Amino acid sequence: MALRSAQGDGHTSSRWDGGAGKTDFDAKRKKKVAEIHQALNSDPTDVAALRRLAISEGGLLTDEIRRKVWPKLLNVNSSEPPPVPEQNLRQMSKDYQQVLLDVRRSLRRFPPGCLPCSSASLPAPRPPTGMPEEQREGLQEELIDIILLVLERNPQLHYYQGYHDIVVTFLLVVGKRLATSLVEKLSTHHVRDFMDPTMDNTKHILNYLMPIIDQVNPELHDFMQSAEVGTIFALSWLITWFGHVLSDFRHVVRLYDFFLACHPLMPIYFAAVIVLYREQEVLDCDCDMASVHHLLSQIPQDLPYETLISRAGDLFVQFPPSELARKAAAHQQAEKTAASTFKDFELVSAQQRPDMVLRQRFRGLLRPEDRTKDVLTKPRTNRFVKLAVMGLTVALGAAALAVVKSALEWAPKFQLQLFP
Repeated sequence: MALRSAQGDGHTSSRWDGGAGKTDFDAKRKKKVAEIHQALNSDPTDVAALRRLAISEGGLLTDEIRRKVWPKLLNVNSSEPPPVPEQNLRQMSKDYQQVLLDVRRSLRRFPPGCLPCSSASLPAPRPPTGMPEEQREGLQEELIDIILLVLERNPQLHYYQGYHDIVVTFLLVVGKRLATSLVEKLSTHHVRDFMDPTMDNTKHILNYLMPIIDQVNPELHDFMQSAEVGTIFALSWLITWFGHVLSDFRHVVRLYDFFLACHPLMPIYFAAVIVLYREQEVLDCDCDMASVHHLLSQIPQDLPYETLISRAGDLFVQFPPSELARKAAAHQQAEKTAASTFKDFELVSAQQRPDMVLRQRFRGLLRPEDRTKDVLTKPRTNRFVKLAVMGLTVALGAAALAVVKSALEWAPKFQLQLFP
């Protein structure tokens, strides 16, 4: 099943970037902004709604909104003071020299006309000229400080090349003060596996890529297997959340909206969707490792991001990690990963049964004629509800937590100890 058929949303965020009529665009934008603020102003904050809105078309729309919503998605109290670094942290850190080298090479991650937030209440300015060198150098110093502080406070974490690509995205969107707290939470949860002493868990997550492709397009899967291309071409995509390989900062933050609102394995589903979208290009290659790797390692900059985000969500619902785990384990012996710290991963890992509890809870939202359709054709509204539920955190209400708790108590012990 090829994923390239529908390309109507072009190379960017379609209607949310003004692709439709101006009146329609403004109306949709105002409606979504109002929904986001309603969720933010609810008591307690409606995190499930914020997840749904971050996933849905256009994401969170502006950096001003992201500065308010990203902390909610990560369950971080943005009013708390940031952690204070030790004195002489740079002299004490064993990672300082490597971090310094990586940050110095990160000039392209400071996009022209992009300045970070200096106040949580004001939108970040976007001047027409490029970023002044003095401004960029100051941001690079702040980037170093954030990375070293997070590592110093969490000695179990190990720095990896590419980590700075994630941190700089938060720095540019929310500023140093809030970025430190958000990055620390992200580092101990979503990207925890990339920060192990070895790459074993990272390689294991990469091993989900081919089973996803196989479920959707066996011909493409077999071709790639014959070419022995492996999955290393997607390594930089995964460990930087695509920040290292996308040149347009708008696309990077749109993906961060999506990933922060979803399951920690969603980036590998998005990687699979990119490969599936490029099916014909891959099949037109010579069937050898060098040719296919060269093609796939050069990620296009004109991808239809909203279409791919939508399809990645569809594939996650249709082929959750629990159904792919055995195939992924066939490539590498199972290892414990940080995904096990997420209740949502426990839900979708126990032979899919707890997830069915949640599906039944929201089944009433579907029309009877839709209940028998394939997941890939179900209405977007239903898919967004499911993805938001699969990203449950302690910030959700008591009713949702009760469903999670009862599902976990009912679920049998995992027979496949991939993520114990």
